[in-house]
Amino acid sequence: MTKPSEIRISANEIAVRRGTESRVAVVGNPNSGKSTLFNRLTGLKQRIGNYPGVTVERHVGTLSFEDKKTELIDLPGTHSLSAHSLEEQIAVDVILGRMSDTDSPDGILAVLDATNLYQGLYLMQQLVELHVPMVVALTMTDAAAQSGIDIDLDALSASLGGVQICGVVATTGAGLDKLRAAISKLAEATPPGSVGVWPELTASAGQLCSLSGDELSLTESKRLLIDGVTDRNQSFASGLNTDVVAQLDVLRSEIFGDEPPVAVEARVRYDWVRETLATVQQDVPKFRSWRTRVTAFVNQPVAGTVGLFIVMAVVFQAVFAWATPIMDFIDGAAASLGARVGAALGDGALSSLVADGIIAGVGSVIIFLPQILILFLFIILLEDSGYLARAAYLMDRTMRSVGLSGQSIIPMISSFACAVPGIMATRVIPSRRDRIATIMAAPFMTCSARLPVYALLISAFVPADSVGFMNLQGLVLFGLYMFGIVMGILTALLMRKTALRGPKPPFALMLPEFRRPNLQTVLIQLLGRVKVFLYRAGTVIFTVAVVVWALAYYPRSEIIGPEVDKQRQTAAYAMSGTALAAEYERIENVAAAAQLEQSWLGRAGKTVEPLFKPLGWDWRVSAAVIAGFPAREVVIAVLGTVYAVGDEADEGRLTGRLKASTWADGSPVFTLPMVIGLLIFYACCLQCAATLAVIRRETNTWRWPVFAWVYMTAIGYFGALLAFQLGSAL
Repeated sequence: MTKPSEIRISANEIAVRRGTESRVAVVGNPNSGKSTLFNRLTGLKQRIGNYPGVTVERHVGTLSFEDKKTELIDLPGTHSLSAHSLEEQIAVDVILGRMSDTDSPDGILAVLDATNLYQGLYLMQQLVELHVPMVVALTMTDAAAQSGIDIDLDALSASLGGVQICGVVATTGAGLDKLRAAISKLAEATPPGSVGVWPELTASAGQLCSLSGDELSLTESKRLLIDGVTDRNQSFASGLNTDVVAQLDVLRSEIFGDEPPVAVEARVRYDWVRETLATVQQDVPKFRSWRTRVTAFVNQPVAGTVGLFIVMAVVFQAVFAWATPIMDFIDGAAASLGARVGAALGDGALSSLVADGIIAGVGSVIIFLPQILILFLFIILLEDSGYLARAAYLMDRTMRSVGLSGQSIIPMISSFACAVPGIMATRVIPSRRDRIATIMAAPFMTCSARLPVYALLISAFVPADSVGFMNLQGLVLFGLYMFGIVMGILTALLMRKTALRGPKPPFALMLPEFRRPNLQTVLIQLLGRVKVFLYRAGTVIFTVAVVVWALAYYPRSEIIGPEVDKQRQTAAYAMSGTALAAEYERIENVAAAAQLEQSWLGRAGKTVEPLFKPLGWDWRVSAAVIAGFPAREVVIAVLGTVYAVGDEADEGRLTGRLKASTWADGSPVFTLPMVIGLLIFYACCLQCAATLAVIRRETNTWRWPVFAWVYMTAIGYFGALLAFQLGSAL
């Protein structure tokens, strides 16, 4: 373990640990019930942050028992101490004290699935060999009993060096009081004894310790012998002298020969696991439970694939259908609040800032919440029930053909609602290369923010003709969805062949039986993910919305205001009633269009017009596209303002104005080739500040969001250019 002199504790870490007497790491295989147990033990007394320098979340909670408080750290699931994915590396680094600015744990709460001892005991024996105070929580004991699995806890404890074992049912809370008592006393407990699994490795590690002058601990020496000198263990390997390094190579050659060290370790440890299971576990099946029957049925290729598509169809429908009424309500509430605040504050910059900038900006963030809640609710339910692992398994072969893994299917489908939750859902992907490739592909999926633009342009410029039994407008919309899917898949394939080129990591996956999710755990996880979304995406898009407001509001014209007053007075003399109200609205809309034309945003549109003119766009379209880069949702409002129909942009009036829009020579701006190019641009271009912010957060660098923006914008531009030029020529 890390020596006391090497331990570095940040100010934040000290603040987190203040008031707790010990620090315990919660360790276990994926799908072993670890997170459910953590949530039951800590309740709402938990915090979510990030480990230093990485995007992996750190869940820290406080366990209170009698007069003692213990800090629990829910580490990412891992199958062994030889890590493959980033999440596994984080777990191993925390356990071994390699994580910078993070203290080593005082003890370990090891979570072992009673229904899958064969897999779990592999990690348990490695943890015992660390000689750190440890208690084992044997989860899912009820499911094991129903399946006829009888476990001798005393024999299992003896096999693991005398470690205390507490049988629990995390979903119901059975056995948790005994476990809480054991955890509260863990810091003072005696470390477990040796299990004697691999005496040859222990002897060689002892030689390495002696040769290093006790600079290396026995645990560090074992990991060096198995893993070699890697980037992850440089903290205790970089200071070794040449004699130790030379002896390390000799000892590794003697132990492993020409075989991969991980393969030799697996063979030795699983031999011990099989011997142990023969003495501690008896399988006396009483009957086939419903979980077993469902598991056997779903694991069949055809039935499993059909079931997966049905489940995804339900999720897809729910994210769209269930969220729409709530999103409409939020949108209407924000618009109503903005109108009331604007009326109360009167005309002026402050009123416009609060109504059009702040309220509209906050509304554009909160409107995503229904989709986020529904999507993450389904993901958490699927994950806790054990179905998410099966979805990844079933789609692995198909997704690997395009350079991804089966675990990419959920984020890709999620991005049809919104790329933000889709990108956040890539955390389930262990391989960093696969994860980034999926993140780069996700924004191409046709999100709900593109639909208003698609609907406006298709209804205005694509005839509603019948093609067989289908409608041409519907076919165009379907084609845009398929175009996004193809571009996303091609992007992922391109990434994996170039910048993200590398070997595919082993796809280790444990398929648990189906189980009922715990309501408390689901709600805690849902609340945590919503907080993360609001903090990460909300602050950025809110700021950008205010900036766009300022660009469209300033500088104020000294001519437009007096001219509006003059026209209103003239209209008041000649009209009354509804006619006067309509004329007032027309005057305001024309004035708003004139103000926008001479604003910084309008000037920017005219400045970049030569760049977009080869695409068939005039300054109005260019200004709307520029305004839409932070968020596509504002495009319709900007078009409505710039074409003088109001920022509410009634579709009928706006369609007529678009069709009537002309160049200086009288030729129409919105021709069919230009519209097709504009649709291609919106299908490819990355116009979403929230998506860029989440990519930055999930990849921990600005390199990938900048690359994604440039790459997608370039594809959109040249696609629109090709469509307009070829279409016009033909």
